[in-house]
Amino acid sequence: MATTSDIKNGVILKIDGNLWSVIEFQHVKPGKGGAFVRTKLRNVTSGKVVDRTFNAGAKVDIATVDRSDYQYLYQDGDDYVFMDLKTYDQIYVPSVVVGDAANYMLEEQNATIAMYDGSPLYIELPASVVLEITYTEPGLQGDRSSAGTKPATVETGAEIQVPLFLEQGTKVKVDTRTGDYLGRVNN
Repeated sequence: MATTSDIKNGVILKIDGNLWSVIEFQHVKPGKGGAFVRTKLRNVTSGKVVDRTFNAGAKVDIATVDRSDYQYLYQDGDDYVFMDLKTYDQIYVPSVVVGDAANYMLEEQNATIAMYDGSPLYIELPASVVLEITYTEPGLQGDRSSAGTKPATVETGAEIQVPLFLEQGTKVKVDTRTGDYLGRVNN
């Protein structure tokens, strides 16, 4: 058993049979009373975020989560098939686990998958990916300012907001955490 001093961002805690990922934590030592640790936790399976306070030195159960590098191969029905880059074993990850990451995954793209007791918990993609715009309305002559944006569909089927001057066929860098346009990529 670990104590509250072992709590860090990204650590997975097992509380009441559920797995919770630490998003934020703060050690607080008030002038009066005992010290405590204030945390913000995200449920690994449902995504629900809660605030939880622990007394300093309290015992916490840290779950052992294995993170391994995988390569995305293809989609099979509601499952996504990944290959372990070390053992070449293939695993099927349900679409509920993949979640919004599917908007930014191309075949043969690498990803990190967190596993607990042999079942996948969540997928971590690189911070940004390069995707090609497959459809967007044409920009008007003179739309070169950075003020306006328009919707664009990328090759994964996701819709993002891009500057007005971008055209179909342009490769863009997209933030996988927020879906924000980060810049144009020269071919």
